Amino acid sequence: MLAGSNLAGTAAVLAHEAVDSLDKLWVNMAKQEVVKPTREIPLTARGAATRDRIVQAAAHLMYVKGVHATTLDDVRAATGTSKSQLYRHFPDKDSLVHAVIALRGHQIMTRETQRLGRFNSFSGLVRWRNALIQANALHNGAYGCALGSMANELSDQDEQARTLLADLFKTWEELIAAGLERMQAKGALKPDADPEQLAIGLMAALQGGYLLANTAHDVRPMEIAIDQALEHLKSYLA
Repeated sequence: MLAGSNLAGTAAVLAHEAVDSLDKLWVNMAKQEVVKPTREIPLTARGAATRDRIVQAAAHLMYVKGVHATTLDDVRAATGTSKSQLYRHFPDKDSLVHAVIALRGHQIMTRETQRLGRFNSFSGLVRWRNALIQANALHNGAYGCALGSMANELSDQDEQARTLLADLFKTWEELIAAGLERMQAKGALKPDADPEQLAIGLMAALQGGYLLANTAHDVRPMEIAIDQALEHLKSYLA
C-alpha cells in the first residue's frame, strides 16, 4: 500500500509540473509575440473577435498553403477585413505568423496534454500513436504537422519563430518523457532507460513520419517511422 501511495503521489506531482510548465510556456509566448515596441491599444470585444478571426483564418491558410505562399491579401479576403483593420492588429506579416504559432501551439499542446498527461504504460503510447495515425490518415498524410511544417519554412529565416517552435517541441518531448518516467517509477521501464532520449527519438520519428507522409500523400511512412521508434522503446520494457 505504501508503494502504491508513493507512486500516486509522484504521478500527481508530475502532472502538476506538466500543467505548470505549459502555463509558463503560454506566458512566455505571449511576451514574445510582438518584439517591436508598439503603443498598447485596448481591444473592444468586437476588436478581439476580429483579431481572433484573422489569426484563425491565417492559421488555416498557412497550414494548407504554407507560410510563405500565404499573403496578407489572402488573409484579408478570407476574413473580409480591410487593410486598416488587419494592420491595426498586425503591423506586418511576421507578427501575424508569430500569433499563428502561438495559436497552433496552444491547440496542439492542449491536445497532447490530454493524450499524454497521464499515460504510464506502453499501451498508452500505442493509443497515442493510433490517434495520431488516424487523424493524419483523414488527409491521406497531406499537410503534415502544423508546427513541423512551420519549423521547416521558418527556422532558418525567423529567429523568433524558431525559438517559439523550439520551446513547443521541447514541451511536447517533456510530456512524453514524463510519461516514461511514470512507467519507470512503477517498474514498467528498465532503470537504465533514459526517458529524455527516448522522448527525443519518438519526436524525431513522429516529425520525420509527418514529413514523409506529406511528401507521399500516404500515411504509411508515418506508421513505419513511429512503429520503429516504439519497437526500440520496447527493448527497455521491464
